[in-house]
Amino acid sequence: MYTLVHRADERGYFNHGWLKTFHSFNFASYFDPNKMGFGALRVLNDDMVEGGMGFGSHPHNNMEIISIPIKGALIHKDNHDNEKIIHSNEVQIMSAGTGLVHSEYNFSKTEQVNFLQIWILPKNKNIQPRYDQRIFPIENRKGQWQILVSPTSETDSLWINQDSTISRAALSKNTSVEYKGKFEMSGFYLFVIEGDIKVKDLRLTRRDGLGITKTNQISINAFMDSDILLIEVPMTN
Repeated sequence: MYTLVHRADERGYFNHGWLKTFHSFNFASYFDPNKMGFGALRVLNDDMVEGGMGFGSHPHNNMEIISIPIKGALIHKDNHDNEKIIHSNEVQIMSAGTGLVHSEYNFSKTEQVNFLQIWILPKNKNIQPRYDQRIFPIENRKGQWQILVSPTSETDSLWINQDSTISRAALSKNTSVEYKGKFEMSGFYLFVIEGDIKVKDLRLTRRDGLGITKTNQISINAFMDSDILLIEVPMTN
């Protein structure tokens, strides 16, 4: 097993006033030659947006874009007549394909929203743009993996245009969970939303990231109640 550790305090950080953002990989003006991405995973941003503020209309193409609110809610609008509110315990996915224009704002006028923004390179380019979102109850990830995104829409997950899955688990103190890869030649990127865990001999805490390759199965042990995200992606694209 080969591992790549990204500690929370080693992420890129920018305070734009209305937006406080941490970048696990290169994004916008943040550049680190050692953080070009992880296989098909290109962006993992941890964004905190002040009340009433957000990202104005901007374009995307040929990218799979996933938003996961951790606290609060977002308003999404795009040029394909989608206008939605995305709450915590919901997940949004956009297959940008041939191109779309969208905006995302904090639903609250007073409270901060915190959400994860994930970009994954697509399997097939120039597909028809597609939008979807779904509720993922926390009860369904207690002590086990809840599949949020997959190319087969298994277990009511959201469809993604890539041989990739995104799964989330809520572990109680002193419990463990295993993950077995679903695709050949893929890698796992583990992100600790909250908590304190161990993978093999590595200890990870809140907002730490861990890239794992050259194995198709891992075991995760929780030292305290923990909320973890695992992204399986092709290592070549």
